[in-house]
Amino acid sequence: MAKQTIADIPVAAQAVLMRCDFNVPLDDAHQITDDRRIAEAIPSIKSVLDRGGRLILMSHLGRPEAKDLAADAKYSLAPVAVRLQKLLGCPVHFAGDTVGDAARSKVLTLGNGEILLLENVRFNTGEKKGDPEYAGALARMGDIYCNDAFGTCHRTEASMVAVPNAMIGKPKVCGFLVEKEIRFLSEAIAKPARPFVAIVGGAKVSDKINVIQHLLAICDTVLIGGAMAYTFSLATGGRVGRSRVETDKIDFARVLIQQGGGRLLLPRDTHCGDEFKGTCNKRVVPAGQIPEDGGWEGFDIGPETIAKYADVIKSAKTVVWNGPMGVFEMPPFDAGTRGVAEAIVASGALSIIGGGDSAAAIQKFGLADKVTHVSTGGGASLEMLEGKKFAAVELLDDT
Repeated sequence: MAKQTIADIPVAAQAVLMRCDFNVPLDDAHQITDDRRIAEAIPSIKSVLDRGGRLILMSHLGRPEAKDLAADAKYSLAPVAVRLQKLLGCPVHFAGDTVGDAARSKVLTLGNGEILLLENVRFNTGEKKGDPEYAGALARMGDIYCNDAFGTCHRTEASMVAVPNAMIGKPKVCGFLVEKEIRFLSEAIAKPARPFVAIVGGAKVSDKINVIQHLLAICDTVLIGGAMAYTFSLATGGRVGRSRVETDKIDFARVLIQQGGGRLLLPRDTHCGDEFKGTCNKRVVPAGQIPEDGGWEGFDIGPETIAKYADVIKSAKTVVWNGPMGVFEMPPFDAGTRGVAEAIVASGALSIIGGGDSAAAIQKFGLADKVTHVSTGGGASLEMLEGKKFAAVELLDDT
C-alpha cells in the first residue's frame, strides 16, 4: 500500500493541486478555536514552496447546505487563509470561489513559490456529486495532484477521487500526513509486534461492530469500555440501570462475545452516578449490577477494570486505541480513560491513537507527545481499522 509522496517528485515551476483537511472548529465570531489540522499540513505545504512549486490548496469546511457563499458565509475558508499565513510567515492568496473567475485568474497569476487557497469546495454542488465537469475544471489547474487530507480519505467526493482521476498522465501522490496515517493505521497493523492489544470504547456498539470484528481476527486481546459496554452487559444478562444502551444491538454483542472468546475482555466494575454531572452521588458496582432504581447509570469503567486493563496493556508491543472508557470530559469519570492513556504511555509499545474522542482525550491529558501516533481522522481511521480500502488512496501512484 506504500504510495509516492510529494517529496518523491520534482515540483519546481509546477502547479501542485493539494487536497488538505482544513475542517477546523470556529466560534460564533468565525475565529478558529483549534488550528491543529492546519498546522499538520505545514510540512507538505513547505515541501512544495521551498522547492519552487506553485501551490493551490483545496479543502472543505463543515457541511454547508447552500449552493453559494453568500448564503453560507459561516463556512468560508477565509479565516483559514489568515491563520495559514500566520503559521507560514508568508503571503497566502485566497480565491472567493473554487472554479469561477476569481480562482482562475489567481491561478494564472500565481508565481513559483507562492500559495493559493481556494474557497470551500463544498460550496459547489459538484463536489458532493463527484461532477466530472467540476472535477475537470479543478484538474486543469494542476500539473501534480497531492492528497494530504486523511480525514476525508474515506470519502469519494470530487476533490478526493474525480479530480485526480481527471489528471490523466500526471503524478498523483500523497502528502506527509496521509503517508504517516497509512504507515501506522494500515502497514503497522498488518504486521504488528505482539502482543497486539486493541482498546475500543465510545458510546455505540453499532459504530464499532466492524472494527471489533476485524480486530478480534488480528489482535491478541481486545478491551471494551465506554457506554457500549452496557450493551454487552445486557447481552450477558446484566442490569444497567439508566445507562446508555442499544437494545437492538444486543444480539450483535452476543455474537462478538462468542467470536472473541478469551480475547475479548469486558469491564469488571462500573463507576456510576445518579445524575449527569461531576457532583452527583457516585458508587462503584460490579459490571452488570447497576441498580435499576434511583436513577443510576454507568459513566466510566471502575478501578478494578482500570487495573486489569493496565496490566494487559503493560505487556503489549503494539496498542491501538479508539474510543474513550467513559465521560472523560467530566471528572471524576475521566479516571478510566486517563488510566488507559497512562498505561499505554508506560508500556513503551508502538501506540496508535484513533481520531475523534480518543485523540481529544490524549490531548486533554497532555500525553499526545508520549505516544507513537495520534490519528487526525475520526471516521477515516475507524474505517481503516476495519480493514477497508479507500478509493482516494488506491488511485495514488505506488512507490
